[in-house]
Amino acid sequence: MNINKLLRDNIRQLQPYSCARDEFKGEASVYLDANENPYNAPYNRYPDPLQWEVKEQICKIKGVSPENIFLGNGSDEPIDLLYRAFCEPRTDNVLAIEPTYGMYKVSAGINDVEYRKSLLDENFQFSAEKLLHAANLYTKIVWLCSPNNPTGNSLGRTEIEKLLISFDGIVVVDEAYIDFSSQASFATELSKYPNLVVLQTFSKAWGSAAIRLGMAFASVEIIEVLNKIKYPYNINILTQKQALVAMQEADKVRNWVEVLLAEREVLISKLNDLELVKHIYPTDANFILVKVDDANAVYNYLVTRSIIVRNRNTVALCNGCLRFTVGTPEENQILIDELKAFSV
Repeated sequence: MNINKLLRDNIRQLQPYSCARDEFKGEASVYLDANENPYNAPYNRYPDPLQWEVKEQICKIKGVSPENIFLGNGSDEPIDLLYRAFCEPRTDNVLAIEPTYGMYKVSAGINDVEYRKSLLDENFQFSAEKLLHAANLYTKIVWLCSPNNPTGNSLGRTEIEKLLISFDGIVVVDEAYIDFSSQASFATELSKYPNLVVLQTFSKAWGSAAIRLGMAFASVEIIEVLNKIKYPYNINILTQKQALVAMQEADKVRNWVEVLLAEREVLISKLNDLELVKHIYPTDANFILVKVDDANAVYNYLVTRSIIVRNRNTVALCNGCLRFTVGTPEENQILIDELKAFSV
């Protein structure tokens, strides 16, 4: 696949902003290139614009070469940059499953790109053939979230592979919740699929939502495009340092995941005992989609009890549903107790 053929003309011709730190890798003894104040180290210096130290550590954990990694301000930054790179406003379109993560549609609106939807089936699965029926010659990106949000389930791997082979544009597999799933990540499949972009994040399993650090894994050609159009110093030094600290505690993160998966099963069991619960959907994430009697009433009651959950009642295929994040055992028990009180 020739990625350049998919690019917008203005992006293909763009001369990116260049700084001396782009041209120099490593540590220097004297920095006189960026008009920085020489005092108040280390906060007086611009951060590494390509975050090589962080990427080297991610490589050790994820098994993906640093050259195949883009780091963004949350996953929302690479989502937006993919629109900017590949979608001509008011001409091109993108395609997504429905229901799914809402920022794909929001970013489409911001970039003035048509957003097309393909409804999942009753098991929250998709067919590559059906999905592509909604595409045309101007469809540049397909968005797949797996495990999906808000449904919680992993999408069928075979259908994703069919799509990667048959679609001539970019296929984005958003794996924000992959650490909670038994499914293997697509991040190690980049060499097989030149049109694949995999998104992951430090916000979920890594317990670092506050530092706003998202990862995109893709071919070198796609990563070069994203680096070409991103803001020069998009990841600040505090985020980079905290990410390095977090990755030194990978064993702790794995333990958090094990605890949350065990607690997820406990929470499901307790929810099943409640009369107001009508159905609990299978989940590979750290949340549970639950159909209840009168979702709006239950949601509003929980708010009065200072418990915030997600009301998905108006989302396609999720009528009557609330989404519960798996919390600590104590938080989950408070939720159960209040749901019991509502039932009385």
